Amino acid sequence: MKITLNELPFKKESLGKLFSKEALDFHHDKHHAAYVNNLNGMIKGTDFEKMSLEGIIKKAEGYMSQNAAQVYNHDFFWKCISEEDGNEPGEKLRKELRKYFGSYDTFIDKFSQAALTLFGSGWVWLAMNKDDSLEILQLPNSGTPITLDKKPLLCIDVWEHSYYIDYRNDRAKYIEAFMQAVDWEFVSSNL
Repeated sequence: MKITLNELPFKKESLGKLFSKEALDFHHDKHHAAYVNNLNGMIKGTDFEKMSLEGIIKKAEGYMSQNAAQVYNHDFFWKCISEEDGNEPGEKLRKELRKYFGSYDTFIDKFSQAALTLFGSGWVWLAMNKDDSLEILQLPNSGTPITLDKKPLLCIDVWEHSYYIDYRNDRAKYIEAFMQAVDWEFVSSNL
Protein backbone atom coordinates (compact mmCIF):
# COMPACT_ATOMS: atom_id res chain seq x y z
CA MET A 1 0.00 0.00 0.00
CA LYS A 2 1.48 3.31 -1.03
CA ILE A 3 1.17 6.14 1.48
CA THR A 4 -0.17 9.26 -0.22
CA LEU A 5 0.13 12.94 0.51
CA ASN A 6 -3.42 13.94 1.39
CA GLU A 7 -4.79 17.10 -0.14
CA LEU A 8 -5.34 19.98 2.25
CA PRO A 9 -8.98 20.17 3.40
CA PHE A 10 -9.04 23.87 2.57
CA LYS A 11 -7.76 26.23 -0.12
CA LYS A 12 -4.27 27.54 0.60
CA GLU A 13 -5.40 31.10 -0.03
CA SER A 14 -8.23 30.82 2.51
CA LEU A 15 -6.10 30.73 5.66
CA GLY A 16 -4.61 34.21 5.62
CA LYS A 17 -5.69 34.58 9.23
CA LEU A 18 -3.40 31.70 10.18
CA PHE A 19 -1.05 30.74 7.34
CA SER A 20 0.02 32.41 4.14
CA LYS A 21 0.01 30.46 0.90
CA GLU A 22 3.83 30.54 0.99
CA ALA A 23 3.88 28.95 4.45
CA LEU A 24 1.51 26.20 3.31
CA ASP A 25 3.56 25.63 0.15
CA PHE A 26 6.56 24.88 2.36
CA HIS A 27 4.79 23.13 5.24
CA HIS A 28 2.48 20.86 3.24
CA ASP A 29 4.13 20.58 -0.16
CA LYS A 30 7.71 20.26 1.10
CA HIS A 31 7.87 19.13 4.76
CA HIS A 32 4.77 16.92 4.86
CA ALA A 33 5.53 15.57 1.38
CA ALA A 34 9.10 14.69 2.44
CA TYR A 35 7.77 12.50 5.27
CA VAL A 36 5.46 10.72 2.81
CA ASN A 37 8.27 10.19 0.29
CA ASN A 38 10.73 9.03 2.96
CA LEU A 39 8.21 6.56 4.35
CA ASN A 40 7.32 5.14 0.95
CA GLY A 41 11.02 4.60 0.24
CA MET A 42 11.51 2.77 3.53
CA ILE A 43 8.48 0.47 3.31
CA LYS A 44 8.93 -0.52 -0.33
CA GLY A 45 9.46 -4.27 -0.60
CA THR A 46 8.90 -4.88 3.13
CA ASP A 47 6.00 -6.27 5.17
CA PHE A 48 5.25 -2.69 6.19
CA GLU A 49 4.12 -1.99 2.63
CA LYS A 50 0.95 -3.98 3.34
CA MET A 51 0.13 -2.16 6.61
CA SER A 52 -2.00 0.86 7.37
CA LEU A 53 -0.27 4.05 8.43
CA GLU A 54 -1.32 3.48 12.04
CA GLY A 55 -0.03 -0.09 11.86
CA ILE A 56 3.35 1.13 10.64
CA ILE A 57 3.54 3.68 13.47
CA LYS A 58 2.81 1.00 16.07
CA LYS A 59 5.08 -1.74 14.65
CA ALA A 60 8.03 0.12 13.12
CA GLU A 61 10.94 1.55 15.05
CA GLY A 62 13.28 4.48 14.70
CA TYR A 63 13.31 6.56 11.55
CA MET A 64 10.52 4.61 9.85
CA SER A 65 8.18 5.02 12.80
CA GLN A 66 9.09 8.71 13.09
CA ASN A 67 8.31 9.40 9.43
CA ALA A 68 5.04 7.46 9.66
CA ALA A 69 4.04 9.41 12.76
CA GLN A 70 4.86 12.70 11.06
CA VAL A 71 2.64 11.76 8.11
CA TYR A 72 -0.19 10.84 10.49
CA ASN A 73 0.30 13.92 12.67
CA HIS A 74 0.25 16.28 9.71
CA ASP A 75 -2.80 14.59 8.17
CA PHE A 76 -4.58 15.10 11.50
CA PHE A 77 -3.28 18.66 12.01
CA TRP A 78 -4.68 19.92 8.70
CA LYS A 79 -8.13 18.62 9.66
CA CYS A 80 -7.98 20.63 12.91
CA ILE A 81 -8.03 23.90 10.98
CA SER A 82 -11.18 25.68 9.82
CA GLU A 83 -11.63 28.25 7.09
CA GLU A 84 -14.63 29.61 8.99
CA ASP A 85 -14.29 32.50 11.45
CA GLY A 86 -16.03 32.29 14.79
CA ASN A 87 -16.07 28.50 14.89
CA GLU A 88 -16.82 27.36 18.47
CA PRO A 89 -17.22 24.00 20.19
CA GLY A 90 -20.67 22.49 20.46
CA GLU A 91 -22.29 21.82 23.82
CA LYS A 92 -21.14 18.19 24.09
CA LEU A 93 -17.48 19.16 23.65
CA ARG A 94 -17.84 22.21 25.93
CA LYS A 95 -19.27 19.93 28.63
CA GLU A 96 -16.26 17.61 28.34
CA LEU A 97 -13.82 20.53 28.42
CA ARG A 98 -15.56 21.91 31.53
CA LYS A 99 -15.44 18.50 33.18
CA TYR A 100 -11.70 18.02 32.72
CA PHE A 101 -10.34 21.56 32.56
CA GLY A 102 -12.87 23.71 34.44
CA SER A 103 -14.05 25.72 31.42
CA TYR A 104 -13.52 26.18 27.70
CA ASP A 105 -11.39 29.28 28.39
CA THR A 106 -9.26 27.39 30.91
CA PHE A 107 -8.74 24.61 28.37
CA ILE A 108 -7.63 27.19 25.75
CA ASP A 109 -5.17 28.66 28.27
CA LYS A 110 -3.78 25.26 29.28
CA PHE A 111 -3.52 23.95 25.72
CA SER A 112 -1.87 27.19 24.57
CA GLN A 113 0.57 27.12 27.49
CA ALA A 114 1.47 23.49 26.74
CA ALA A 115 2.16 24.45 23.11
CA LEU A 116 4.22 27.45 24.18
CA THR A 117 6.32 25.53 26.71
CA LEU A 118 7.02 22.34 24.77
CA PHE A 119 10.80 22.54 24.54
CA GLY A 120 12.16 22.17 21.06
CA SER A 121 9.94 20.68 18.39
CA GLY A 122 6.89 18.49 18.62
CA TRP A 123 3.14 18.32 18.97
CA VAL A 124 0.58 19.21 21.60
CA TRP A 125 -2.56 17.12 21.65
CA LEU A 126 -5.95 16.99 23.28
CA ALA A 127 -6.47 13.26 23.66
CA MET A 128 -9.03 10.87 25.10
CA ASN A 129 -7.93 8.08 27.40
CA LYS A 130 -9.45 4.59 27.47
CA ASP A 131 -11.66 5.71 30.40
CA ASP A 132 -12.98 8.59 28.21
CA SER A 133 -11.16 11.22 30.27
CA LEU A 134 -9.45 14.02 28.39
CA GLU A 135 -5.89 15.22 28.77
CA ILE A 136 -3.40 17.54 27.14
CA LEU A 137 -0.21 15.86 25.96
CA GLN A 138 3.10 17.54 25.16
CA LEU A 139 4.82 15.09 22.81
CA PRO A 140 8.27 15.95 21.47
CA ASN A 141 9.48 15.27 17.94
CA SER A 142 7.07 12.88 16.18
CA GLY A 143 5.07 11.91 19.26
CA THR A 144 1.49 10.86 18.66
CA PRO A 145 -1.27 9.67 21.04
CA ILE A 146 -1.92 6.48 19.08
CA THR A 147 1.37 5.00 20.31
CA LEU A 148 0.07 5.59 23.84
CA ASP A 149 -3.31 3.95 23.10
CA LYS A 150 -5.04 7.31 23.38
CA LYS A 151 -7.50 8.78 20.89
CA PRO A 152 -6.46 12.10 19.33
CA LEU A 153 -9.03 14.90 19.30
CA LEU A 154 -7.00 18.02 18.47
CA CYS A 155 -3.37 18.86 17.80
CA ILE A 156 -1.08 21.75 17.08
CA ASP A 157 2.24 21.42 15.29
CA VAL A 158 4.94 23.33 17.15
CA TRP A 159 7.83 22.39 14.92
CA GLU A 160 9.46 25.64 13.83
CA HIS A 161 8.73 24.91 10.16
CA SER A 162 5.04 25.20 11.03
CA TYR A 163 5.21 28.88 11.88
CA TYR A 164 8.57 30.41 10.99
CA ILE A 165 7.61 31.90 7.59
CA ASP A 166 4.58 33.79 8.93
CA TYR A 167 5.49 34.32 12.58
CA ARG A 168 9.31 34.09 12.63
CA ASN A 169 10.17 32.97 16.16
CA ASP A 170 6.94 34.23 17.76
CA ARG A 171 5.43 30.90 18.74
CA ALA A 172 2.94 32.61 21.07
CA LYS A 173 1.44 34.66 18.22
CA TYR A 174 1.15 31.51 16.07
CA ILE A 175 -0.57 29.60 18.88
CA GLU A 176 -3.05 32.44 19.42
CA ALA A 177 -3.89 32.50 15.70
CA PHE A 178 -4.22 28.70 15.62
CA MET A 179 -6.64 28.64 18.56
CA GLN A 180 -8.88 31.08 16.68
CA ALA A 181 -8.81 28.82 13.60
CA VAL A 182 -9.58 25.46 15.24
CA ASP A 183 -12.24 23.40 13.49
CA TRP A 184 -14.26 22.53 16.59
CA GLU A 185 -16.69 20.49 14.51
CA PHE A 186 -13.81 18.17 13.55
CA VAL A 187 -12.61 18.02 17.18
CA SER A 188 -16.14 17.15 18.33
CA SER A 189 -16.42 14.43 15.70
CA ASN A 190 -13.46 12.67 17.34
CA LEU A 191 -15.19 12.33 20.73
